[in-house]
Amino acid sequence: MNTEQLSPRSSSIGQAAVAASRIEIYFKTWCPYSQRALAVLNDIGVPYTSIDVTHDRVLEAEMIDRSGRTSVPQIFIDFEPIGGYDELEVLIASGAYGGLLGDAVETPLAA
Repeated sequence: MNTEQLSPRSSSIGQAAVAASRIEIYFKTWCPYSQRALAVLNDIGVPYTSIDVTHDRVLEAEMIDRSGRTSVPQIFIDFEPIGGYDELEVLIASGAYGGLLGDAVETPLAA
């Protein structure tokens, strides 16, 4: 199931989609860690908002300002930064993602 919501942050529609989503991920199309993180979110079946910063310096600056990091992906749950792909994997492996996401999680990630 693809739950990805591509939406530019600068539009009012994009801002509404981000407000409705509990997970946001800033990514670059060429980054393998970004692609893995997007695949993991699809695999666990949670809705999320993806923000492509590949060619958008304004959105990349927003990501850096929010996370304090320059690397991608950067993932936020309920507007709180959790880090990148490695941190997402630790969160899932520990089982803590269920507590953070509650009913948003449909199925656990297969190991």
